[in-house]
Amino acid sequence: VWPDGQMMIRSDKEITTETSYDGGQIVEINEDELTVTFIAHRGWGPDGRTIYYIVTDATPNGPAGMMGVVSTPVSANLVAHSGAVDLFQFKNGIKGSGPLGFQAGIAGAALGDENYSPMWRIYLVEWNDPKSAEILETKSDIDSFRADDLLSVSIARPTNSDHIVNCPFIDPFQ
Repeated sequence: VWPDGQMMIRSDKEITTETSYDGGQIVEINEDELTVTFIAHRGWGPDGRTIYYIVTDATPNGPAGMMGVVSTPVSANLVAHSGAVDLFQFKNGIKGSGPLGFQAGIAGAALGDENYSPMWRIYLVEWNDPKSAEILETKSDIDSFRADDLLSVSIARPTNSDHIVNCPFIDPFQ
């Protein structure tokens, strides 16, 4: 555990494309080199390009604790503010690396976009018939399948609370 219990260090150091979000976001803290190694989660940008991001804090307490990150209740104030951008996570459908065990999420903005922010307002995408699920890669895909009444989109409200996650995009290949 990070000093003062702020962030959890993963006990399982093996990272794959199927690594879950629970159990902590930090793989290693090297005090000699003053470095911290985070898990890079893969997702889709709004245009379908692959993105990577880390998770540093969240609200409410339940999701923050599950992910092993700092709980930041004040972040809930961003839920109706342009300082938070939409991130669509899948509640059912095709199994994958998303935080709920299904396909990777789709971001509403990417680095370089005027409205990009690392603060994400989480929406849940739910297939009306999970057996007919397809991999979606863009925000337009979500909009199209929603218009055809094949899926629904709702704001995530774990424990009936506003849900914001701080997920700055990174380039793991630099």
